[in-house]
Amino acid sequence: MIPVVRRNTELGLILLVIIITAGTYTLASLGTTSDLPADIGPFLGIVLALLAGAHVATRHLAPGGDGVLLPIAGLLNGLGYVWIARLDEDLAGLQATWTAVGITAFVGTLALVRRTRDLERYRYTFMLVGVGLLLLPLVPVVGKTVNGARIWVELGPISFQPGEFAKIILAVFFASYLVDKRELLGMAANRIGPLTLPNLRHFGPVLLAWAASLLVMTAQRDLGSSLLFFALFVVMLWVATERASYLAVSGLLFAGGAFAAWSVFAHVQQRIAIWLDPWSDVTDQGFQVVQATFALAWGGVAGTGPGLGNPDRIPLIETDFIFVAIGEELGLLGSTGIIVAYLLMVGTGLRIALRAETPFNKLLATGLTTILGIQSFIIIGGVTRLVPLTGITLPFVSYGGSSLIANYILLALLIRISDDNASAGVGADRRAGAAP
Repeated sequence: MIPVVRRNTELGLILLVIIITAGTYTLASLGTTSDLPADIGPFLGIVLALLAGAHVATRHLAPGGDGVLLPIAGLLNGLGYVWIARLDEDLAGLQATWTAVGITAFVGTLALVRRTRDLERYRYTFMLVGVGLLLLPLVPVVGKTVNGARIWVELGPISFQPGEFAKIILAVFFASYLVDKRELLGMAANRIGPLTLPNLRHFGPVLLAWAASLLVMTAQRDLGSSLLFFALFVVMLWVATERASYLAVSGLLFAGGAFAAWSVFAHVQQRIAIWLDPWSDVTDQGFQVVQATFALAWGGVAGTGPGLGNPDRIPLIETDFIFVAIGEELGLLGSTGIIVAYLLMVGTGLRIALRAETPFNKLLATGLTTILGIQSFIIIGGVTRLVPLTGITLPFVSYGGSSLIANYILLALLIRISDDNASAGVGADRRAGAAP
């Protein structure tokens, strides 16, 4: 009964997503050209085909999976596409292609990973692949620097960000490693003031994660990914051991590493200076942040209206600042709607983690949800000046093939865990009913 209800709920929400996306696309076209979009028919057909294909695959491959995640991802993806099309038609065509590839990867992940517990056996393979992908941009010839960050790899005509896939692979490794070592990591051996700490040698994984995050920040000049990887491991470690001492020590390591990086590296000093006072260099380094602030202010409560703002004056608006474009034209209400969508996605992921029957599934769901939540917070906080700006993408919304494909794979893994939870619950109910 649960699978049927969830799939029917998912189908109804997907139809609502299609209506919202098509309506917003029409309004954006009317605001820009005062004409109905000539391609509204094909646009509707493509959106319907992609989401319907993902829904049918979920219905057959993961019938007990959560019924909310896919519609929320479709809504964010659809709204992101609307603003990318409004800003650059060429990028819109590429984004449509990446969306199709991403949904294909979503279906492929559900088909290949029939039980997430099977991934646990390959922990060190995932570790090697994840670290390899993370360091691949540093390899001469293939690694490329774009906009000051060395996070791209170019293989012939193909360019991608391996870090987007590394975060998922490392989440699988962390979950497997922590399940195996959680008892040792959770043992108290030393007391320092109010904190009861495990044996110092068990802090090795924390130090290793800290060192890797510093390497990403310094060598690749990627502040966002550095913070994301370290936060991912610390959250999963805390959930696995339930020891606040790891949070305290990790916080001290983060503060020390951040201060050292600010003291030594010019690009970190530059990001902090722009964050604190973008108006000091309003024509150069602070231009994006200042223009984003004005755009959000012009949007007000209800926004200028789709297609009636001027978001194209901000460089890289379709990647780093897509949230600002939406905020200007949909206002505080539209921006809040986007944030609520992410909160619903994160809340759903944490609910899946709480209901997981196995420690590995619980930790993996926590890690995957942490990736979505932290990444969304970092980029939305950056463009609103809550935290220093970094160059990571807004999940499902920003332009970018690597990010879109990786996030659909992440979504498929969460749905697979949810389906495992539902299957375990049905099995338990059947066993309870058969008991004398």
